[in-house]
Amino acid sequence: MNLITLQNALLEWGDAPLLDHVDLAIEEGQRIGLIGRNGTGKSSLMSVLAGTEDLDDGFKNVVNGLTVAMVEQDPILPEAPTIFESLLLRGKVADLHDERLQWSVQAKISEYLHKLSLDENASPQESSGGERKKAALALAFALEPKLLLLDEPTNHLDIDAILKLEEIILDEFKTSRSLVTVTHDRSFLNKISQQILELDRGKIRTYPGNFEAYERRKSQELEAEEKSRAEFDKFWAQEEAWIRRGIEARRTRNEGRVRRLEKIRREREARRDRLGTAKISLDAGERSGKIVAELTDVNLVLGGKTLVKDLNFTLMRGDKLGLIGPNGVGKSSLIKIILGELAPTSGKVKLGTNIQVAYFDQMRNALDPEKTLTQTVSPGSDWIETNGQRKHVIGYLEDFLFPPHRSEVKVSSLSGGERNRLLLAKLFAKPANLLIMDEPTNDLDIESLELLEDTLASYPGTVILVSHDQTFMDNVASVVIGPDKEGKWNSYVGGYDEWLKFREASNSLEKVAEAKAKPKVSRAPKEKPIKLSYKEKQELEQLPGEIDALEQRQHVLVNDLQTASTRDNTAQFIQEVSSELAEIDKLLVGKYARWEELEAKRDLSAGNQK
Repeated sequence: MNLITLQNALLEWGDAPLLDHVDLAIEEGQRIGLIGRNGTGKSSLMSVLAGTEDLDDGFKNVVNGLTVAMVEQDPILPEAPTIFESLLLRGKVADLHDERLQWSVQAKISEYLHKLSLDENASPQESSGGERKKAALALAFALEPKLLLLDEPTNHLDIDAILKLEEIILDEFKTSRSLVTVTHDRSFLNKISQQILELDRGKIRTYPGNFEAYERRKSQELEAEEKSRAEFDKFWAQEEAWIRRGIEARRTRNEGRVRRLEKIRREREARRDRLGTAKISLDAGERSGKIVAELTDVNLVLGGKTLVKDLNFTLMRGDKLGLIGPNGVGKSSLIKIILGELAPTSGKVKLGTNIQVAYFDQMRNALDPEKTLTQTVSPGSDWIETNGQRKHVIGYLEDFLFPPHRSEVKVSSLSGGERNRLLLAKLFAKPANLLIMDEPTNDLDIESLELLEDTLASYPGTVILVSHDQTFMDNVASVVIGPDKEGKWNSYVGGYDEWLKFREASNSLEKVAEAKAKPKVSRAPKEKPIKLSYKEKQELEQLPGEIDALEQRQHVLVNDLQTASTRDNTAQFIQEVSSELAEIDKLLVGKYARWEELEAKRDLSAGNQK
């Protein structure tokens, strides 16, 4: 069943329409990823689906009784004493006519806030961008809409929140409810999407499957499109040359050929060529010393919490260091220690020589909303010199996909993706041999992300990267470190995947320890005498030895993950060890439960015999 249908839909904005007479159907039970370049109209299309923006032409049909909820890129929470009360106002829960339904929604809001690890009694006015996003997501899930629209849902979320978001979506959007999400997070998109919609030059193309399937098919399409356009342009050039010969054209009196050329010209003028690609380049300036920073036995305790414990680490020139882990584990503090801006509680930090730092701030505080684009990237000058070349500021902005007619607009008028590109342009306008990037992927389109990945990979300077975008981190970082619960930072060759598997293995050990510590369960005697069978007695005698063997194997595997050399620590090795650890975890939980059950039965049997 189609929930929403667009027919011959037109949505105009600026020089070219965002939707150019397109047809689209959102079906029941679909999980759709909507992608496209910044500025192509993705958010506008979401607003049309949400009913907050009208089409300029065409038809929109909505199934009767359809409930729709939308979470914007930067959700606004109404003023209230607590986040919970703010969500009641945002969701207009008090307007629900059925009191039982009102109570149900309130209970579900609390449930989802808990799932997303957000305190419902916190102040909405003092909440961070990530907390506001989690609050809006909790409300949207609690309302249980038939169609949920998510615009950049992973922005400002840490890895734990993203994993929980994936879990909720995969659990609740299967058959009857539908989801459309705009996201740049390729890992998230790959896990949750069953279909990809690409908005490109006013048209919508549909690709079945996840993002990986889309990439394979899109590559083939682009190759075929370039070949077709080259053939078209060659034919058009031949016909133009023919008509310019004049006498021959009049002599042949080939009026049909003349009309065909007129048609080709109209097609050529109407054709919307693929948008250009940003030309990002980095000037590393003078080389820093071979060692950028050396940390010896560094410890950091803030607010009674150990964020860094016994860290010994050397950052070398040219390293691409990735810092991973949930929010609040000390990534920003560790950066400040490396830069010498924060003194450790104990230990030594030795900074290298000739270091020039450029800092990409995820909150974009380096951008003044009242300044123009040219004032931002080149204050007081019309020229920028980078990588030994002198370029006019207008041309430099064009490299970052800002057209000349927008060079004097204010920063406040830019979208989130445009602000990110402008901040990159500002940073890269000056040489730097140490680049610190704190969540640089927010709001950038996928094509710009891939270009940034390539640029950073070839950058000869040193990079410190903080990102919860798993794909971006894995493609850029050459060294990845993350902390355990005690503040011990370890290196993970396999990036996010290896860290997640290591953390899962550590959690398995904790579960087993908790199971051991649980008190014996005593069961009330039934009317019929309870007695262990011969086989059950044998099983009870064998269980301690079986559990001991499994635990020893478990400790060996965890130690292998921690101590394996870079050469041995391959993706296949990590996968095999993690799979075996998961299987051992299941076996241990089952055997502890069975041991508990048989012991309780034995004790009860002994009591009956008395």
